[in-house]
Amino acid sequence: MNKITVYTSSFCGYCIAAKSLLSKKGVPFEEINLSTSPELREDVVEKWQWRTLPLIIINDNLIGGFRELAMLESSNKLDSLINSD
Repeated sequence: MNKITVYTSSFCGYCIAAKSLLSKKGVPFEEINLSTSPELREDVVEKWQWRTLPLIIINDNLIGGFRELAMLESSNKLDSLINSD
């Protein structure tokens, strides 16, 4: 299974939805909450050129946010992406 990182913030509905989707699929992921670290959030925005949360990374590849994750799921592409070697 691949390494999945989900950058989140507190009280973010889309963050909750992304974590819920991954959890329902039984996919382990690392959550990094950026609410208490403005410096880390700036670093993440600079590195990935993505300003909104959640920010979902699979094996050092930017997937996007919840919308992109949900689109992968609805097009049946998420399973192959998270289970590829």
